[in-house]
Amino acid sequence: MQDVAALARERLGYDVLRPGQAEAVGAVLDGQDTLAVLATGTGKTAIYQLAGLALGGLTIVVSPLVALQRDQLRALSAAGAEVAELNSGDHAGQHQARAMLAERRTGFVLMSPEQLTHVDVLDLLAASRPHLVAVDEAHLVSEWGQDFRPDYLRVAAAIRTMGRPPTLALTATAAPPVRDEIVHRLEMRSPAVVVGGFDRPNLNLAVHTFADEETKNRRLLSHVRSSRGPGVVYVATHRHAEELAAELGLAGVSAQAYHAGLAAKERRDVQDGFLADRYRVVVATVAFGMGIDKPGIRWVSHAEAPGSVDAYYQEIGRAGRDGEPADIELFYRHANLGINRFFASGGVRDEDLYAVAAAIDEHHPADIAELAATSRLSPARVERAFGRLTDARAVTVTHRFKLAARTDVDQAVAKASAVEHDRREVARSRVEMVAAYAEHSGCRREFLLSYFGERYDGPCGNCDNDLSGRTAAPAAEQPFPVGSRVRHRTFGPGLVERYDGTTMTVLFDRVGYKELRTAFMTYNHLLDPEA
Repeated sequence: MQDVAALARERLGYDVLRPGQAEAVGAVLDGQDTLAVLATGTGKTAIYQLAGLALGGLTIVVSPLVALQRDQLRALSAAGAEVAELNSGDHAGQHQARAMLAERRTGFVLMSPEQLTHVDVLDLLAASRPHLVAVDEAHLVSEWGQDFRPDYLRVAAAIRTMGRPPTLALTATAAPPVRDEIVHRLEMRSPAVVVGGFDRPNLNLAVHTFADEETKNRRLLSHVRSSRGPGVVYVATHRHAEELAAELGLAGVSAQAYHAGLAAKERRDVQDGFLADRYRVVVATVAFGMGIDKPGIRWVSHAEAPGSVDAYYQEIGRAGRDGEPADIELFYRHANLGINRFFASGGVRDEDLYAVAAAIDEHHPADIAELAATSRLSPARVERAFGRLTDARAVTVTHRFKLAARTDVDQAVAKASAVEHDRREVARSRVEMVAAYAEHSGCRREFLLSYFGERYDGPCGNCDNDLSGRTAAPAAEQPFPVGSRVRHRTFGPGLVERYDGTTMTVLFDRVGYKELRTAFMTYNHLLDPEA
């Protein structure tokens, strides 16, 4: 690691390695698959850069945001490394990338996951025998995240064809269920998991609770009008985004709506205008997210509770990236959780699983669009069904989709249906964790960090509960250490997340998050340490 630190100074200009970087690089150099979960701005890119430089040979980087990686690639080029992009645009760059793969040249080849749909690319990758495969924005392989990309499901098969070199998965936000799904879907082998850097002490956390919608909306409008600096309001629907942006405009605030219902050019114009300070406020749905890197966002507000704590933390993480104070406000009504509970209770129907499995068995489609056409389902329904079949290991994904060996359609559906049942339980529990955060009486920063598996002992002194003196005293009884594994007679194995007064929160593998009465669990011997 002393050599890596020297390499970081001499080749990349880093004076010191940040927390998490050294551990992740060290694990890769030891030949381990590695999942690095580090907050935005903590230098995830440097991990694959340093690991690739130290290992030598060829490094493949799969990234959905090739344009945003170009600065890092220029830094590698300046450090003397050969770099190239494999995409459908730059023909000269594509020729260079293909030559690097064919000749197994030392350097870095950056590619989008969509390239894995091409047979010739898969053949080149199979011949390239890289020393490292880095998967950036790895949460996109997980349906727990709001930005799921089906083409990421091809990455595991591509890694197999390359001879299973060490795999480095990088993401800025991943609670334990997301981490488990990343590991499962990328077929990582006993990976080292490096988690850290989630604490953002410059974010001032607050929740405002309301009994009626009219009062809540009036307070939100007043808050945005009086706020200083650029900010983002997250709302649940396209209609609300349009209406609130219009209200703000009438009040003299330069605001624009952003949602998936806008044309691509309109979305780009809003994003570019916000980044260039032509608009002070963007009122957005979850469609406004990945790729937004504006250091001086001074506040983020949520007009409704998000679908999960994961989504919330990812969205508020866009504020205060310059290290200066930023205000985070959730405008909360418990009644608004009904829509989130409704979506969580839905899911994939058995008839969709059967249609998709049958289409795969009969047609061996090459992508989601072809699978949608042959199954006669919408792409969204196909994506969800295909995800369950993948989780159940009932399909194999290469340049074409096929049922797994010795698996017929009925067996595939049965396996995927069992996976779907457990997934719904976890989805419901994630909604309840949003309510638990909003209604929490203790340190909000401690709640958020424990949710992501990072130990933090409050009070932080920078959330509404701490500042008002409402923070409860630490739980007196903690029979199982935070972060330890336990087993419940009914719920099965799980991870102790946190204690709060007389209750404890456990994330169970099959049924998700449960808040349990600590004394009841211990008195009745319902929890035991997992062997």
